Amino acid sequence: MKKILFVDDEESIRLLYKEEFEENGYEVILASNGEAALEKFAQTSPDLIVIDIKMPGMDGLEVLKKIREQSKDVPVILCTAYGEYKQNLETWASDEYVVKSANLESLFNKVEELLAR
Repeated sequence: MKKILFVDDEESIRLLYKEEFEENGYEVILASNGEAALEKFAQTSPDLIVIDIKMPGMDGLEVLKKIREQSKDVPVILCTAYGEYKQNLETWASDEYVVKSANLESLFNKVEELLAR
């Protein structure tokens, strides 16, 4: 079973991801902030990470940078409600960039695509 670490400061989003992705056969690990994400990354060795960009404290771009310092191999998807970050050069260290939507189809497709590599 593939493990996905979801990093998002909004509890409702984390719970939605957990429910939907577990129903589709994934093991889901949740983190509510950047510090917790880095701890869980080190403890659980996820197969893929989905990170929200706008979070209090350490934002998603900082989390991405710290993860890339530790591993260049784990696929990372930046998932945010803000499309303007796509032009930010710091986002290029991620494997994919998905704009949040009530429909999780785009995120599911990116996850499956990256885990199939």
